[in-house]
Amino acid sequence: MSVVVTGRGVVTSLGEGADAFFDALLAGRSGIVDGLSDCRDFDPEAHIDARAARRMDRFTQLGLVASLEAAAEAGVRECDPSRVAVLLGTGVGGLTTLQEQCTSFLERGERGVSPNFVPMMMPNAAAGQVAIALGIHGPGFSVASACATGSHAIGEAMRMIERGHADVVLAGGSEAALTSLCLAAFRRMGALSPNGVSRPFDARRDGFVMGEGAGVLVLEDEEHARARGATVYGRIVGYGASNDAFDMVQPDEDGLGALVAMRAALADAGLSPSDIDFISAHGTGTPINDRIETLAIRELFGSDAPPVSSTKSAIGHLLGAAGATEALVCVETLRRGVLPPTINYEEPDPDCDLDYVTEGARPAPGIKLALSNSFGFGGQNACLAIAAA
Repeated sequence: MSVVVTGRGVVTSLGEGADAFFDALLAGRSGIVDGLSDCRDFDPEAHIDARAARRMDRFTQLGLVASLEAAAEAGVRECDPSRVAVLLGTGVGGLTTLQEQCTSFLERGERGVSPNFVPMMMPNAAAGQVAIALGIHGPGFSVASACATGSHAIGEAMRMIERGHADVVLAGGSEAALTSLCLAAFRRMGALSPNGVSRPFDARRDGFVMGEGAGVLVLEDEEHARARGATVYGRIVGYGASNDAFDMVQPDEDGLGALVAMRAALADAGLSPSDIDFISAHGTGTPINDRIETLAIRELFGSDAPPVSSTKSAIGHLLGAAGATEALVCVETLRRGVLPPTINYEEPDPDCDLDYVTEGARPAPGIKLALSNSFGFGGQNACLAIAAA
């Protein structure tokens, strides 16, 4: 069974819409301002009824808008709602609501707590709101595996279709964790760039830049898509997942978890390393992650590693939305035959010696296959193998 992509939805600091988003990446634009990558131009009420929007956390608003965009492109409303599913994940859920309500409770007591607190905060809120908005009656739930969430959601959606549990699945991730509490926690951890610049694989990299956003793909059984005349943008052909079983925040020092996930995705797709034309790296811009990811890629591909790029250089780290947004980047890379650049790269690091597409967007006509890497806190990893339509 072949699983294809028939819809694309994205909201990031570079704007809304898959085509506009990818155009901005190719132009080398950055959505990072003053050390944050926030969706500053996002207006939920331009897409969602104002009263309903006020009862949603920001992560739900972002996820719902990206889902509506992907669903409209795919024509999901034409499909049997009992055969449509939603797998929309998040790394941390409704942090904005949580922080606001905790503050209100401490100041005003029980009367300061909104009766909407729980349905706004819970991680499955976005998946539930998407189902309500689109009238979806198939399976629906949230996936949570930190920064690997979006990729796990897409991979498990692929499995759901393969098992025959759904014909169509809206899959991806959403995150809005730019709260003072969460930012303070990452600063205390030493994970954020003190300079507020995302420099994946550069010798000067000093941490990641926090971002918010959402990425959603509509996955569909190919026969079902062809029968209804849907446009196919790409294919999800392989999925691999692994655990580092090493540390809650640091990746395995030998890159074993990343290596296992990439090998599993290739095996699932029946591919060899030489088949891959491009890798969308996890590429956070932290000193340890980038070195270890490079090590794992070198171990798998040897001296013939394909070009590697990190979207996080332009939009920061979207946490639970990162994997889905980067999978969308792979779909567009293959569809258009052009590689997005890794921006802010100026000083090579001897430990990071791959081709990171640092000269700007690179024409690559005829490319057919890509890997998308996502590695999360908790040591949970996912890798997607994506093919051109």
